[in-house]
Amino acid sequence: MTIRVLIADDQEMVRRGLRRILEGQPDIEVIGEAANGVDALETARRLRPDVALVDVRMPRMDGLEVTRQLLAPTAKFQVKVVVVTTFDLDEYVYPALRYGASGFLLKRSGPTLLVEAVRAAVAGDSLISPSVTVRLLRHVTGVGRGPGAAPASEARVEPLTKREIEIAGKVAEGLTNADIATEMFISPGTVKTHVASIQRKFGVRNRVGIAVRAWEMGYATK
Repeated sequence: MTIRVLIADDQEMVRRGLRRILEGQPDIEVIGEAANGVDALETARRLRPDVALVDVRMPRMDGLEVTRQLLAPTAKFQVKVVVVTTFDLDEYVYPALRYGASGFLLKRSGPTLLVEAVRAAVAGDSLISPSVTVRLLRHVTGVGRGPGAAPASEARVEPLTKREIEIAGKVAEGLTNADIATEMFISPGTVKTHVASIQRKFGVRNRVGIAVRAWEMGYATK
């Protein structure tokens, strides 16, 4: 299956660089570009890409609002959003994840991480890079509340089982289902079932949401 990607960034040089990287992959096709948030939203709705790479800071409409509208419950088509940022600590990243973005990456992360982010989004996974995302999650969620602490954004969540707490922590630490299965000596299918249950209990849309909640509640240790 060819992954259809939209690139939204106000810098032509950045768009050109991202396009070059992505089109070098046999399974990825860049179907459109946008230089501002309004055009990004309109182009996404018209072309219906599988993944939209959305810059955080764009003219006319910022990436946060683009993400919110693309991932709204009333949206007429499904698209995965990967938020792109120049800065290690950007105040827009956390709300974007809350809106349901499938992940984010730094513009300096390099081609391998970019391709991984796109493929992970389509696979229903998320890019939770220990070297990038986990560090940001530590910052934005205020690590240090301790296990079981209430999330900043939600007073209560449905309690997790002991096994679910362990798996939620590993998701927050950047492990894939396969990694978790190997570490815990269980099947990937069992991990997937637990992840789906955790997602439902946390009331989040994807693994990034699980990671955010797990960091908030002190379930991640690395």
